[in-house]
Amino acid sequence: MKKCAVITNGYCSYPSVAKQVEELSDELNELGVAVKIVKTDELIAYVDVDSPRSLIGERDFVVYLDKDPYITHLLEKCGYKLVNSAKSIELCDDKMKTHIALSGVLPMPKTVSFPLAYQTPDEAFCLHAERLLGYPIVVKEVFGSMGKGVYLCRNRDELLLINSRLCGKPHVFQEFIGKGGEDIRVIVLGGSAVAAMKRVNDNDFRSNIAAGGVGTTVILTDTDKELAELAAKTLKLDYCGVDILHGDDKSYVCEVNSNAFWSGISKVTGINIAGLYAKYLYGKFYPRG
Repeated sequence: MKKCAVITNGYCSYPSVAKQVEELSDELNELGVAVKIVKTDELIAYVDVDSPRSLIGERDFVVYLDKDPYITHLLEKCGYKLVNSAKSIELCDDKMKTHIALSGVLPMPKTVSFPLAYQTPDEAFCLHAERLLGYPIVVKEVFGSMGKGVYLCRNRDELLLINSRLCGKPHVFQEFIGKGGEDIRVIVLGGSAVAAMKRVNDNDFRSNIAAGGVGTTVILTDTDKELAELAAKTLKLDYCGVDILHGDDKSYVCEVNSNAFWSGISKVTGINIAGLYAKYLYGKFYPRG
């Protein structure tokens, strides 16, 4: 019997999360794969006295639709085959780790990691950052999605204020690219770009759908296609969403999401991402059918 587990965050009540799990599970069931849906508020895995232990039973593979690095690494140590891998998820979850991994491989906005601070920082580092990046400066918490924890600072006062508020939280300063409120989201599956849309937000510099952005159809350029596929290849991702910014007639990889939502891009493009994902998983783990 073919069987897998799909793991999702047990502390997230967004309808889009539940829909994603349901759609992928239904598509896998159609292919004859029995799916066990597991939420992270259950006890999934732990470190026992002599070895790691898992409570999800025997599975041919595990689709991990969350970002918890501890659970993913534990599951891999228990012998499970994860999609995406624990290392790949970890690299995408931390925005600075993403930029470090992709540095020297493809173009990205200039990015500065704020140093670890044990007390409220003075303005010294911010002054270094403003000289390097110029204004406006995008400030991002390294852990976060859907546009949350992302701020636009137009001057020194705003930068110092946001930086003081984020004291104790890992965050980065980033060069502002383009005119804001606009990017290209590319879904890469099995090394190939399978769908793309343009996201536009007329009321915010963040283009995320969750932040009010609207998805529209777009013809993906060869350059953007190659960048998205190279990002996925470098980070060794089976499935991901790659966000690309345009500025000064150039393309820049801004972020890579290891568990990117597909409902919005499926609606815009008419492409059944969940179905493609399920077929990819089936071919990967059951090559002989």
